[in-house]
Amino acid sequence: MKVIATMMLGAVLGLGAAPALAADPAVEAPIKQFVDDFNKGDMAGAAAAMTPRVAIVDEVAPFQWRGPDAFNRWAASLAADAKAKGQTDQSVALGTPSRELVSGVSAYVIVPVTYRFTQKGVKMVELAQMTFTLFKGDAGWKIASWTWTGPEASVAK
Repeated sequence: MKVIATMMLGAVLGLGAAPALAADPAVEAPIKQFVDDFNKGDMAGAAAAMTPRVAIVDEVAPFQWRGPDAFNRWAASLAADAKAKGQTDQSVALGTPSRELVSGVSAYVIVPVTYRFTQKGVKMVELAQMTFTLFKGDAGWKIASWTWTGPEASVAK
């Protein structure tokens, strides 16, 4: 009995020591491009990381955008929402992907993110996550969809 318990404990501890996700820089490149260009205010560059018919779910109304020009319609909604709320200096910092699955020409990636902005002079922060699906075509990996999930922003400490 003691031997079985020792073996089970070893197996459980061994699972905890599993290697980190095997990241694929090619899959993650369009995600990084999107966020880097967004942070620079280069919305054309950010849009270039997307497929032509990207699907987006975000926390600003109307909350979903799909099909041709979805990215530009999302960007306009985000800008209008930020203006109405007095938000400036928006930036997103990517964390290390918490999950990355690749199957042929399709990928699924979950990334923790930190969204920082100033709202009416007050520095705010929102810890959230983005979930991406990607498709690999002739031009390489592109974002086919993404969602933003997180609680309301709070005053930055």
